[in-house]
Amino acid sequence: MCTAIALNNKGLLFGRTMDISYSFNEQVVITPRNYQLTLKEEVNLIEHYAIIGMACVIEDYPLYADAMNEEGLCMAGLNFKGYAYYETKVMPDKKNITPYEFIPYILGQCASVSEAITRVRDISLISIPFQEGLDVSPLHWMLSDEVKSVVIEYGEKGLEIFDNPIGVMCNNPGFDYHLLNLNNYLKLSVHEPKNTCLKECSLISLGHGAGALGLPGDTSSPSRFVRAAFVKSNAVLEEKHRLSQFFHILDSVKVVKGVAFNEKLEADYTTYSSCMDTKSGVYYYNTYYSNQLVGVRLHDTVLEGNELVVHSLIVENEIQII
Repeated sequence: MCTAIALNNKGLLFGRTMDISYSFNEQVVITPRNYQLTLKEEVNLIEHYAIIGMACVIEDYPLYADAMNEEGLCMAGLNFKGYAYYETKVMPDKKNITPYEFIPYILGQCASVSEAITRVRDISLISIPFQEGLDVSPLHWMLSDEVKSVVIEYGEKGLEIFDNPIGVMCNNPGFDYHLLNLNNYLKLSVHEPKNTCLKECSLISLGHGAGALGLPGDTSSPSRFVRAAFVKSNAVLEEKHRLSQFFHILDSVKVVKGVAFNEKLEADYTTYSSCMDTKSGVYYYNTYYSNQLVGVRLHDTVLEGNELVVHSLIVENEIQII
């Protein structure tokens, strides 16, 4: 369970909740321009755009869950179990990229969504794990810049690229279902409802906020999509508080530990929330046990370097009592 959001407010803010039952040794990782990114089936990326994001580093390779590059292009991979289908054989007329390579491959070479779409259409996602013993993650991806957002899915129909005017993505079913499902919530409103039910009765709302009566509150993917879309669409945007407001929008879809269990009877919860500010080049995050916002700046790093820069997460609150 995860939710991704793209919000244009004096520059793009892009981020997500990571809703799982465990830590995957995630860290904020900067991949400088000259750090070689090895590819299983294609020519290695020796020179590329610098990238910052949340990743697990294994054998000096950054396995990104979400990231942005120095040009302001952002990308996140979300669970798509039961719907993601990858190729099992190399396609000779395509660029054969594994799912774990997809984010650095695109962010390393593309400065915009339009440029990325052209490159994505030439890609075949191939089912090769990072190393023996690791599963191939079933994913779909949201890709955004200041101009446009799209959702990329590789399923039974092959590659599909959806325009994303909502700026929200969750998990399965496919993105086209989520857009269609929004039609079930036409009457949601931030305003007080009027009595259109029983004209002969003097019906009034029982409290403020009743216009949103029916907004789903469960943690399923369709419900989180509707809730995130409604809150994002109606949130008041103030330039001074743009970052705080972005995290408040994410708060509306966070998963509290103990309210949702997976098939292994493990409690899923929002292990971290992130926000990438393309205007400042800062990757912000907070964690389940720490509401403190932490920011890591991409452009303060030596972008021409050839070694990964890794920042461990602050995972516990540092409470100040005055």
